[in-house]
Amino acid sequence: MSRRDELWDVAVEQYGYVTALNAHELGIPVVELGKLAARGGLERVSHGLYRFPEWPVSGNDHLMEAVLWTRDPRAALSHETALAVYELANVNPDKTHVTIPKKRLLRRNDTPPTLVVHYQNLTDEQISWWERIPTVTVATAIDQCIETHVRPDLVLQAIDQARREGRIDVATSERQRRELRQE
Repeated sequence: MSRRDELWDVAVEQYGYVTALNAHELGIPVVELGKLAARGGLERVSHGLYRFPEWPVSGNDHLMEAVLWTRDPRAALSHETALAVYELANVNPDKTHVTIPKKRLLRRNDTPPTLVVHYQNLTDEQISWWERIPTVTVATAIDQCIETHVRPDLVLQAIDQARREGRIDVATSERQRRELRQE
């Protein structure tokens, strides 16, 4: 199996993207990514992030790209972005919100203008998946929106919708309503 084939197997689970970390985990020297890009086998998206050019484009590519761009395996879609993908409120964030661990500080001038990076040490129980993209859980997304002062009517809409759909329990919805009133 060629190195490109090995990378392809990873890219299938990541919307056609591969990272330097993926290559390292496969035992492929990271320099090989640059060589593949120079030969047209990969497209360089950003530092350490590549995409297979023949992979079909989808409407969710930018979300996977945002998570992988952080170069942190614990990164997840979060805040208003999570509410939007879960279709819990009439939010339409103009930037993609991603949360990474506090220990991983990114250079400010390195962050794309379409991305907002939040720092929070998420537990395994706070991370879920949406369309094969790591995303904070519904309860965590609502908690984050309360903490960052997202419009209260939108947060309340998310709480109500999540409760109707059984995505949060009664105790969680009541706690979140109390916290929202205190803001």
